[in-house]
Amino acid sequence: MGTEAGVDRAVMAISGMGCAGCVAKIEKALNQQPGVVHARVNFATETATVEFAHDRVSNTDLVQVIEGLGYQVRQGLMADPVAAEQRDRDLVLKKLRNRFLSGLALVIPIFILMHWQKFGLDRLVMLSERSNFILQFLLQTPIQFWIGAQFYRGAWNALKNRTSDMNTLIAVGTSAAYLYSVLVTFFPALFAAEGLVPAVYFDTAGVIIVLILLGRLLEARAKGQTSEAIKKLIGLQARKARVIRSEEELDIPVEGVMVGDVVIVRPGEKIPVDGVIIQGCSAVDESMVTGEALPVEKQAGDEVIGVTVNKTGSFRFRATKVGQDTMLAQIIRMVQEAQGSKPPIARLADTLAAYFVPAVIVAALLTFCAWLVLGPAPALTYALLNFVAVMIIACPCALGLATPTSIMVGTGRAAESGILIRSGEALEMTHKVDTVVLDKTGTITKGKPEVTDLLTFAAFSRSELLRLAASAEQGSEHPLGEAIISRAKNEALALVKLESFEALPGRGIRAQLEGHGLLLGTPQLMTDHQVKIDICSAQIEQLATEGKTPMLVAIDHQLAGIIAVADTLKENSAEAIKTLSNLGLQVIMLTGDNARTAAAIAASVGVRKIISEVLPDQKAVQIQQLQAQGKIVAMVGDGINDAPALTQADVGIAIGTGTDIAIDAADITLISGELSGVVNAIALSKATIRNIRQNLFWAFAYNTLLIPVAAGVLFPLFGVLLNPMFAAAAMGLSSVTVVSNALRLRRFRVPLLS
Repeated sequence: MGTEAGVDRAVMAISGMGCAGCVAKIEKALNQQPGVVHARVNFATETATVEFAHDRVSNTDLVQVIEGLGYQVRQGLMADPVAAEQRDRDLVLKKLRNRFLSGLALVIPIFILMHWQKFGLDRLVMLSERSNFILQFLLQTPIQFWIGAQFYRGAWNALKNRTSDMNTLIAVGTSAAYLYSVLVTFFPALFAAEGLVPAVYFDTAGVIIVLILLGRLLEARAKGQTSEAIKKLIGLQARKARVIRSEEELDIPVEGVMVGDVVIVRPGEKIPVDGVIIQGCSAVDESMVTGEALPVEKQAGDEVIGVTVNKTGSFRFRATKVGQDTMLAQIIRMVQEAQGSKPPIARLADTLAAYFVPAVIVAALLTFCAWLVLGPAPALTYALLNFVAVMIIACPCALGLATPTSIMVGTGRAAESGILIRSGEALEMTHKVDTVVLDKTGTITKGKPEVTDLLTFAAFSRSELLRLAASAEQGSEHPLGEAIISRAKNEALALVKLESFEALPGRGIRAQLEGHGLLLGTPQLMTDHQVKIDICSAQIEQLATEGKTPMLVAIDHQLAGIIAVADTLKENSAEAIKTLSNLGLQVIMLTGDNARTAAAIAASVGVRKIISEVLPDQKAVQIQQLQAQGKIVAMVGDGINDAPALTQADVGIAIGTGTDIAIDAADITLISGELSGVVNAIALSKATIRNIRQNLFWAFAYNTLLIPVAAGVLFPLFGVLLNPMFAAAAMGLSSVTVVSNALRLRRFRVPLLS
């Protein structure tokens, strides 16, 4: 309407969410509120991020909306969301743990009482059937209404919103077993009709509640790792900075650095904030941000990034970005936003329950009414018995086990194969992946420079060239020099003592040894010292085309040879990429390298699509663009700069030999660091999802087929009724089938060996 509305942003911690359906319910309610611009709920971190016009709706209004749905909210724009979320999660874990242990302590004696005679305990203590039932009632009642209270709350909230979920199944199923058992215990005369044997199902109700609670406890523990990546990112920041103020050098906390301050950085120190060099030069290791293995030469006018490490020289720079404006802060923010924007995965069991539960309840009510009106005497007894039989036959024990048992076995088998999967959601989503995006350095390649080529000129031998070059590099701390020294040591060459050494920033080195003058570095270094290099122009161009860094060596102003260094390929990268392509997946290489280097690496491993020269803060944007095309994307990376892209992707896969930040931001970690793990993870995901679908079928098959029998359709023809004891037996059989089928995943064999 031509006016500008002020928009606020609030982050609220929400407890009580049990499934992806809760996320959709809260998001829908918030987004329908007048004044709400956008609401996003993150199931993994259990937070809601809401952007709203403060003149139309308030924080209090938003909290009331959420609490009106039956959830609990700790309101506020959280200054430290990581700490706040951790405190909330610790409280939830403690509560779940206490309730599970209490339930376990109560359900074990119920089970013993249920099988009192089978265990031979009647020879020790004579216990009448009625006394046995009453003891079971006293033990089960706190399980039902205290330990299982969250299921009743969830079912009630779902009912208020005209839907149903797993909470509904658990509440209805266990309540049916519990209430039927209460009637048998205190009103046995109701079941005195001929052929009807009274039995209680307190153990059935108790075991279901305790098992489901165990699953939720394990799930809550898995979620607790979501903030670890952000914690470690924050921990990377330098604690102190050396600044010049009033012509004095002062060591101050990094939080005190202001834009415009002149900061001094010495060799080996971490750069505290972002800025531009004004004096001095050095080689800076930016691998923790860019992921690139080779250090970057820096001189006056070049930008430096906070948290990167100064390797060789000392320099001064002027701070341009501090606090929340630094690149590290932006990466932290992107990780948080990507975690919040990741779409929740709908759980198949909840989807089935949404249709199955209402259908079962309707069937049970129709059964009750039909027997009450049309059934023989005593009509009420028959009606109640068959109503409960229908409810018990639909009890969700097998359904509750169907997914978690497969996931537990699948993730365990994955761990044995060197694949760590953070959650069932990640395992579920992986089988849908159609596009795999690979970071180059440390993922396709080893992430460490190595000598790849030794070309000699004039009368110099290959070993002599390497021996002299490695001897000269003893005075350097440059990683390229370290690669040359490492190669010489591998070939057992004896290095000689330097007579003099000088580092020439951005060019190379100059040294004196064995009476000879040696130059090692760029073509520009040779030109500066009048060394003719025309004879090797073609070789230099060819090596650069292959993605290698050529370093020229001159001895006594005569060109002696070329030593090429590159980040080499991992042994099985090409095979893994070929297998991914054969599976019908699109493979894309994403890198910050220049187009020529990227093309050389891609050609050597068979990658057809390349996205090169991507800045660290743009990797997540590239993933978003692929997702906007409808692709299900898996991102594979190992560096800090990959963390936002890993969390933005539908499935983030971290190389286990990479940084802890990348590992903690990812859904899946490959311990071996080999790309074969990507193939194996996808194959295992497909096998597990197939197993889950089989489990869900069996979970419903016994129960669904027996629902008509439980309703009494065979009674008019054969006089057959399904006693609730047989209903419980069928339920138990379906549970055994589900667990046995899940255990078959132990025999899964990975397609590629790491």
